[in-house]
Amino acid sequence: MSAPASESPLAPAVADLLHRDPAGLVAAVVQQHDTGEVLMVAWMDDEALHRTLTTGRATYWSRSRGEYWVKGETSGHRQWVRDVRLDCDGDALLLLVDQEGPACHTGEHSCFHRPLPAVAGAPA
Repeated sequence: MSAPASESPLAPAVADLLHRDPAGLVAAVVQQHDTGEVLMVAWMDDEALHRTLTTGRATYWSRSRGEYWVKGETSGHRQWVRDVRLDCDGDALLLLVDQEGPACHTGEHSCFHRPLPAVAGAPA
């Protein structure tokens, strides 16, 4: 999956900014570029980020399947990447995308469609 930093497919100036977890991954928060709606969270290693930056199609690492996946490759619900940003700690990416169709595998537009029940004592 994740190559050692010296073998990263990313430009050294980019690879050096990333603070990966022990599995070589960084979280990728995906947001609709024009509305700001948060659509989903996924994981990327250097190769997934490289593929995303070079193709303009969001590519992620599936921890459960142990393989790369291009969002929408089978469903048709593609993500066209407009911009990629790095957080201040270097351990999370923000992908600003044009989402075609729903982002969530359940068919919902966003993966964040389920509100939590109110917490006792918290303001409503």
